[in-house]
Amino acid sequence: MTAARVLLVLVLAALVAGCGYSHKPLFDTTYRTVSVPIFDNRTFYRGVEFDLTEALKKQIELRTPYKVVNDESGDTILRGSVVAVRQNRLSREREGGMVQELEMALVVDFEWKDQRTGEAIVDRRGLVASSSYVPAQPVGEPLAIGQHMAAERMADSIVGAMRSQW
Repeated sequence: MTAARVLLVLVLAALVAGCGYSHKPLFDTTYRTVSVPIFDNRTFYRGVEFDLTEALKKQIELRTPYKVVNDESGDTILRGSVVAVRQNRLSREREGGMVQELEMALVVDFEWKDQRTGEAIVDRRGLVASSSYVPAQPVGEPLAIGQHMAAERMADSIVGAMRSQW
């Protein structure tokens, strides 16, 4: 009988302690809409701001409870700038030394602001996201592929930063 009581006490203690999960929403539900104007581009890489803004709008619609609005009338506004684009060589051919694989990294500053109060919800500087691509033959991926994949990863990182702070 004592072993049964000890087991019951242990089970009740485990139930009361929980296992670290929460029923709190991942995103702040006081906001309903987000305006996402085209990001600024302070680099010489043309079009990266369009790739990033489009990827960001899609990620917000897909992964958050927020609706993206085209004008600046949203409850919140997400503005940002592409401040740097870097390409780093990841590998070369053994013979001849031609580049086989490159990494494209985007560096972004952004601010997500509550339009009603004017307060910043999230303000990040120097957020980096990167992706690799293979310009060498036989694959022959163009620069645009690396840029697009890096923009997708950056959009994913920005939406991750929009989660509620617990």
